[in-house]
Amino acid sequence: MSFFRKKSAQKQSAQSKTFDRAQVKPIIRSSICTGEKVAGFKDLRTGVFQEVLCVRTEADLQGFMKEYGILPDEITTEW
Repeated sequence: MSFFRKKSAQKQSAQSKTFDRAQVKPIIRSSICTGEKVAGFKDLRTGVFQEVLCVRTEADLQGFMKEYGILPDEITTEW
């Protein structure tokens, strides 16, 4: 019996992550200069952005949306 055993990757990936829709809003931050895109959540009360993922391809964005259960009309882009 090991007390310091890591959880298996299968168990972690099988569960989708959640977020509080009343507290935060899913956002894509896009740089006008470089075109870099970052997906994350913006706190509606404080306006603080929490970065989750650097978006390099459309597949990255789709994976982010699927992982958190975000619909396409829920996510907005900020520059």
